[in-house]
Amino acid sequence: MDKKINVAVFFGGVSGEHEVSLVSGNSIIQELKKNDKYNVIEIGIGKSGKWFLGDQVLETLKTGKEPETDESVFFSLDPAEKGLVVIKNSENKKELIKVDVIFPVLHGTNGEDGTIQGLFRLSNIPYVGCNVPSSALAMDKILSKRIFASNGLNVVPDIFFTRKDWKENQEDIIKKCEEIGYNLFIKPANTGSSVGITKAHNREELKEGIELASKYDFMVQVEKSIDNAREIEVAILGNDRPKASVAGEIAPSGEFYDYAAKYEDGQSLTIVPARITDKQMKDIQEKAVKAFISLGCRGLSRVDFLMDPKTDEIYLNEINTLPGFTSISMYPKLWEASGIKYGKLLENVINLAFEEFDEKHKNSTNFQSKNDWYKKG
Repeated sequence: MDKKINVAVFFGGVSGEHEVSLVSGNSIIQELKKNDKYNVIEIGIGKSGKWFLGDQVLETLKTGKEPETDESVFFSLDPAEKGLVVIKNSENKKELIKVDVIFPVLHGTNGEDGTIQGLFRLSNIPYVGCNVPSSALAMDKILSKRIFASNGLNVVPDIFFTRKDWKENQEDIIKKCEEIGYNLFIKPANTGSSVGITKAHNREELKEGIELASKYDFMVQVEKSIDNAREIEVAILGNDRPKASVAGEIAPSGEFYDYAAKYEDGQSLTIVPARITDKQMKDIQEKAVKAFISLGCRGLSRVDFLMDPKTDEIYLNEINTLPGFTSISMYPKLWEASGIKYGKLLENVINLAFEEFDEKHKNSTNFQSKNDWYKKG
């Protein structure tokens, strides 16, 4: 039997989506443990930012506490080691745990925005999901929207401004928002899971929404609402030749698919496949792949659209580079409806991580000028 692959699963994190990450992480860990190919290494990141290693870490973090431990855990950046360094502080003993591939189940800031992907890259270990630039771009609702529009993808009108702009120029900003026209969505530029997002029907709600959004990010986006929009989602899988799943549809329990509707009230419905025509299905799948490629995404993503119920016009809403990943989350459900079951899907994304790692290592890092100008001072 071949040697098992050591998969380090990261969960938790310093993010407003910490709790969501614990749920996704638990689901992935339990499924990977059923597969004889893998040896699972569990690494929890507490809200303090400290890393913890061990099978009981996830259950401890679920209580809202962090484990009491004498260990320090971090990556070795020595290319000869490629793994986790565990130091027993009281004994000053060092242990190296070899890691073959990383599965970051870290939703939101510091986990989905390219931050920790940069550390994975420096540690020279393959990792599941998008690379540094595509993760950062997809997380930024403002920058990603400009890229989508420049690639001919339809997006709703919006404006953006900083927290400082809001404090100093409230009247001007309100005027610009109202030129777009109510109803409006107010969003922090860099969060996921609808954290900090509200809908404004009037000026008072607009002010309150901006105040809330600015607590979560220094950049705020205000965009036109497509009222009663149908929320259509497509799962993408692949590197150079990404494939799209069938599209699914969200029927939110509230006015829009906010955090409570996603995770708390249990009343929202997922409809797979979406209730759209074959022509609309093909169009949305093509747009999803185009959006994925436009940001340079790799491995996996979920692409979210809005459909105007009056005109059937399609608007690209956002790309989620690390969507919810329980067996009943939309991303796995879309692939199951497309013929790939949960366990096989996890295998696929891990294999894509190795493929991307090998492709990156075809790049030369040695350059010699014909003129050797750098030697001449």
